[in-house]
Amino acid sequence: MRTFSAQYIFTNAGPPLKRGLIFTDEDGTIRSVKDTGGNLEEKESVEFYNGIIVPGFVNCHCHLELSHLKGIIPRGTGLSEFIRLIRSSRESRTEELVSAASASDNSMECEGVVLCADICNNASTFSIKTKSRIKYINLLEVFGIDAEAATRRMDEVTQLSQVARSTGLPYSLVPHSLYSLSLPLLRLLRSKTGSNRITSVHFMEASAEALFLAKHEGPIMESYNRSGLGTGNLKTVNNHTEGILEEITSSGNLMLVHNTYVDRETIQHVKNRENLFWCLCPNSNQYIENQLPPLTLLLEENCEIVIGTDSLASNTSLSIIEELKTLQGSFPSVRLEDLICWATLNGARALGEEKTFGTIQPGKKPGLLLLHDTDLHKMELLPGSWVSRLL
Repeated sequence: MRTFSAQYIFTNAGPPLKRGLIFTDEDGTIRSVKDTGGNLEEKESVEFYNGIIVPGFVNCHCHLELSHLKGIIPRGTGLSEFIRLIRSSRESRTEELVSAASASDNSMECEGVVLCADICNNASTFSIKTKSRIKYINLLEVFGIDAEAATRRMDEVTQLSQVARSTGLPYSLVPHSLYSLSLPLLRLLRSKTGSNRITSVHFMEASAEALFLAKHEGPIMESYNRSGLGTGNLKTVNNHTEGILEEITSSGNLMLVHNTYVDRETIQHVKNRENLFWCLCPNSNQYIENQLPPLTLLLEENCEIVIGTDSLASNTSLSIIEELKTLQGSFPSVRLEDLICWATLNGARALGEEKTFGTIQPGKKPGLLLLHDTDLHKMELLPGSWVSRLL
C-alpha cells in the first residue's frame, strides 16, 4: 500500500482537502481517502508533495494519427485553408506516422492523460494503443461531401471498425462534421449507430460553416472547389441545429467539439438533445482561427464542459494543463477546481468511464497527478505550472 498527501487534494467528490491522505493499492486502486482537516501528522510512510494532487486527465478530442504534421501547417490559416492543407499533407510513410504517433502517446502519458477519445481515419495507431497505459476510446470518423460516394464511404469505415474489433479496442463510428458529410452519408451513418455509447462531431469551429450549410457558398465551398470536391448537386443539412437533432444518432453521449462560433440560440436549441457535452480545444482554436470559444456564454447556459487537445497539426503539444492555462488566462473568473473537474470527471462522464476515472474515491483507479508551481493562495495556475504523474 502507498500513502499520498499534498498541500491540497482535489478529489472531485467534495471540497478540496488540505493535507489530506490518499491510500492506494500497488496497482493504483484507491483504498481510502482521509480528511485530516489540514493537520497532517508526519509519518515516514507518507509521500508528501508541495502542490495539488488531482485525478488523471481525460483528453476528449485528439487526432493521434496526425502527430507527424507538427509544425507543417502554419498558424492563422483559417479553417477552410487548414482543411485543404490537411488533405494535401496528411499522407506520409507508415513508419514516420507511427513513430510520431508513438512519441505523442508517450508525451500524453507523461502529461497525465489516463483516458483519451481519439479520432481515427485509419488503423495506423491501433497497435500503439493496445500497448499504451492510456485507455483509448477510438472514434472512427466518417466524412465525404459527394452524395454518390456515400455507400463507399460507409463501407470504408465499416472495414476499419472490423480491424478495431479484432484488436479489442473500444470504438464508435462518428461523423467528422456537418459540413463535411453529405445528407445521404449522414443518414447511412445514423442507421449504423443506433447503439453508440459515444459520438462526437466537430461543431461550429468556423464562422463559415453556417454559410456553407445554408447556401453552399463561402470559404468552405471555395476550399472544396479548389480541391476538386465541389459538385453541382450538394446535399447537406440546412443548419447545425437540424443536423444535431435530426441527423445524428440520439443514442448515448454526444460531444460537440470546438464550439468556437456557437451562439446562444443554437446552444438553447441543441440542448434538447440529452447527454450532451461541449468539448473545448482552445489552443487549437487559437492556432487555426485566432479565436477562443465563448466560455462565458457556455457557462451561462449550463453546458457540460470537457477538454481536448485536437492534433499536433493544429497545436504545439497534447497537454491538457496547457489548455487549462489558456482558458484561465482568458477567463480568470473560472475557478481552478472547475477547470480540473472539466478535464477529469466531466471527461470521464462524457466517455462513459466514470466508474474508473475522474474522481479520487475508494475502488476507482483514476491515476494521480501532481500540479507543480501553482498559486496555492489564489488557487490558480501560473504560466510556469506543470504536471507530473504520481500513479
